[in-house]
Amino acid sequence: MNVELMRALEQLEEEKGISREVIIEALEAALLSAYKKNFGQGAQNVRIEVDRETGEIRAYQIRTVVEEVTDPNTQIALEEARVWDPTARVGDVVEVEVTPQGFGRIAAQTAKQVVVQRLREAERELVYKEFRDREGDIVTGIVQRIEKKNVYIDLGRIEAVLPPTEQIPRESYRQGQRIKAYVVEVRSVSRGGTQIVVSRTHPGLLKRLFELEVPEIVEGIVEIKAIAREAGGRTKIAVASRDRNVDAVGACVGPKGSRVQAIVDELHGEKIDIVPWSPDPATFVANALSPAKVTSVEIDEETKTAYVIVPDNQLSLAIGREGQNARLAAKLTGWRIDIKSESQVKEIEAKKIFAELPEEEPPLEAEQQAGTGEQQVEAVRGE
Repeated sequence: MNVELMRALEQLEEEKGISREVIIEALEAALLSAYKKNFGQGAQNVRIEVDRETGEIRAYQIRTVVEEVTDPNTQIALEEARVWDPTARVGDVVEVEVTPQGFGRIAAQTAKQVVVQRLREAERELVYKEFRDREGDIVTGIVQRIEKKNVYIDLGRIEAVLPPTEQIPRESYRQGQRIKAYVVEVRSVSRGGTQIVVSRTHPGLLKRLFELEVPEIVEGIVEIKAIAREAGGRTKIAVASRDRNVDAVGACVGPKGSRVQAIVDELHGEKIDIVPWSPDPATFVANALSPAKVTSVEIDEETKTAYVIVPDNQLSLAIGREGQNARLAAKLTGWRIDIKSESQVKEIEAKKIFAELPEEEPPLEAEQQAGTGEQQVEAVRGE
């Protein structure tokens, strides 16, 4: 029976990935529970031990050495104690073996469900620890099912949930579909379970996808400085190179656009603008408004506003459909952006010049002019 027990422990260790020590500790706790259930009051201060080498199961009762025994479940006479420990003295604590005949078989059967439960808990704890360190990482899984708009993704050892708020608008999911997602949160739930919440809309997903596709980012040559994303529509990403010989934008785009295209395909056609980052706010704002061409940028540090002038034929492109391009550029740079075309600026300047001209005095009416002359004549006569 003991040989079979050790083989079973080895098998559980291999299949479940749980260390033998964890399994044995769970088994000892389960056997203690079974012992107390079977022996009631006589099971006080009992310790169960499973031999790590042989698998032998023994029960020990902890008793205090006394001169006169009043409670045989917690006390032991000095003479009897010295059978177990020749150096025992009054007041010492000794362990006395109280293993019942056939206890190994009977107790193991009684404790089976408890052991299974403990193993499940240990396995859940392992899964939790494994995925807890993967928050902010990317995972690949297969869509298992869809319930109440929640998409459940099989990650192998555990299932993740993609809630509606983390799904890309207008993106459809089907059972058996393989998708990548960003781990937003790993949390423990009731009964020792683990819940993994993933996202397809988080900007971190873009960052991780670029790290998978662009070796220069992993190597630290190219750095992602900022990301602004409207999932399913458009994303702007600012990159910089630590090596003058490496073009950050070119590295991210890849040969013939292969690298960025792989990411676009994963996101089902989401447009991605890769722009060079700059420490100069004016330059960065101009770059962020790509693909529009910018004439000039004036920075107001106090109001954190960038006043941008673009050619007339670039105004709609700079603003974008429903203001998306300007909105994303503002998110990417952290600046409020005020865009005007060259003709709008000229019109504003013209109005300013006209407003600053001095007002002319209105011409006098004929009667006023005549009166003025008479008053002048009278004034001369009076002299």
